[in-house]
Amino acid sequence: MVENRLQPIRIGVIGAGQCDPSLYQAAYNTGRIIASHGGILICGGLGGVMEGAAKGAFEQGGITVGFLPTSSAADANPYITLPLPTGLGHARNVLIVQASRLVVAIGGGAGTLSEIGIALKTNVPVIGYQTWKIDQRLTMASSPNELTDLLENALEAL
Repeated sequence: MVENRLQPIRIGVIGAGQCDPSLYQAAYNTGRIIASHGGILICGGLGGVMEGAAKGAFEQGGITVGFLPTSSAADANPYITLPLPTGLGHARNVLIVQASRLVVAIGGGAGTLSEIGIALKTNVPVIGYQTWKIDQRLTMASSPNELTDLLENALEAL
């Protein structure tokens, strides 16, 4: 199947549901970059990295989609323009990854690890920053600036 090049690129951002200010800022910058390239940000719709990325994209005028683990759209962070309540709990991780052409992992615990595993299993490219390095196919950034450069290059290539 060939993707319609007129459709915006869907980029997933996954990571810690609670994070320190430096990871929040990295997520925020990631969201801004995605929106500035006309991409749609896909995430889990809750707090931490998800909120930081959604806020960055939202403030840049981008579309943000949150696949929520709960059955209530009200659970979405305030920067989600399209909340999708799934009622699936962690199983919604499959939806986040499969809706994305590229995934950016920032920090995170076991939920992020599962999303990275799903991405690797289904050949969705992953860029990581301060996250699980479980496979050589992950492209890891060692700094926020390198994360920006890797994301910019990946977006240009998509």
